[in-house]
Amino acid sequence: MMASKTITVSNTTLFRVAAQQLGDARDWWRIARLNGLTDPMVVGLVTLQIPEPRANSGGGLPDS
Repeated sequence: MMASKTITVSNTTLFRVAAQQLGDARDWWRIARLNGLTDPMVVGLVTLQIPEPRANSGGGLPDS
């Protein structure tokens, strides 16, 4: 899996990061796998590699 970019987040969830960055909260596991994580909770300041979005993404959390 090749990362398209790197972001820094604080005190959030991978569900929210996946919804914002990949367009589908259900893709949280792709971010977790790429970064060697198993827990979707992000505590503190963390730099994450973000994979390329899938062509058929589009589910999960609504924009807010």
